[in-house]
Amino acid sequence: MKKTANNHDASGYILESARLKFRQITHEDFASLKEMLSDPKVMYAWEHTFTDDQIHDWIQTQLSYYRQDNAGYFAAIEKTTGAFVGQMGLHRCEFNQQRIFEVCYMLKHRYWHYGYALEGVRALTNYAFRELSLPEVYAQIKTNNAPSIAVAESVGFEKKTTFIKHYNGKNMEHLLYSKTKEFLL
Repeated sequence: MKKTANNHDASGYILESARLKFRQITHEDFASLKEMLSDPKVMYAWEHTFTDDQIHDWIQTQLSYYRQDNAGYFAAIEKTTGAFVGQMGLHRCEFNQQRIFEVCYMLKHRYWHYGYALEGVRALTNYAFRELSLPEVYAQIKTNNAPSIAVAESVGFEKKTTFIKHYNGKNMEHLLYSKTKEFLL
């Protein structure tokens, strides 16, 4: 795939996996994001759904992450149908006063149990190592999110610690997983 100065190909896609293509989220993705971010089944780990204003803010935040880090949540598009499957990406965050990048994802409910999360996490982890030259990638997962724990462990992430994450006025118990560059997929 020919890359531009913004680290994506001429069609706007930054990376591909077997069944998915990834591109930056735009304001045109509002309806797809709303379907996902307002679905309580999808948002169970966040313990709330998003309002329209929060979705607009979410898009703006992703646009700023792309400029700042060349990373963020990306639209995950099914190659064969062009369907918006969900959002997957690399997100810079703070952990114990260190700046780290975590791999993260949300899929529309109808795309669960097809292996897209596993495929996307593999592709994004390799992107982090190869394109962004990160030495280590993390995953922060709520302790009751068994499917995401299974994905992280299947890709070779190792559990490092349990911690409390304060989000949206709540204390939520999380696991921190990591994977280092020497273990490329």
